[in-house]
Amino acid sequence: MNSKPQTILAEDAPAPAGHYSQAVRSGNSLYISGQLPTRADKAPLADTSFELQARRSIANMLAILEAAGGKPDDLCRVTAYIVGVQNWPEFNRVYGEMLGEARPARTVVPVPELHYGYLVEIDAIASLPGHG
Repeated sequence: MNSKPQTILAEDAPAPAGHYSQAVRSGNSLYISGQLPTRADKAPLADTSFELQARRSIANMLAILEAAGGKPDDLCRVTAYIVGVQNWPEFNRVYGEMLGEARPARTVVPVPELHYGYLVEIDAIASLPGHG
């Protein structure tokens, strides 16, 4: 019997600002919505460095993953949207530091701009233990 999809809300990541969930778990699959570099208290970070924005976006994704009962090794696929292809090496460095030994499939998409002037947005799909 299939269970109904469950919405996930992590207190350590910003609450959705629109008509969507931070993440949805369906069975063992977790779908994490795009995470901008916004703090849980919604304090803006748009005027900070690319590195700080990358760290915050990844931290938001990991906080949501943890709230759903997962860890970095459970990530299957990550997509990162970054403003400026020149930021790719810096993103790769920060991403590697924060994910450690986890190596999910990944796509990095250089884009001309993101909402609110941010430089990074990241979403993910994970496979979690147990049944939702």
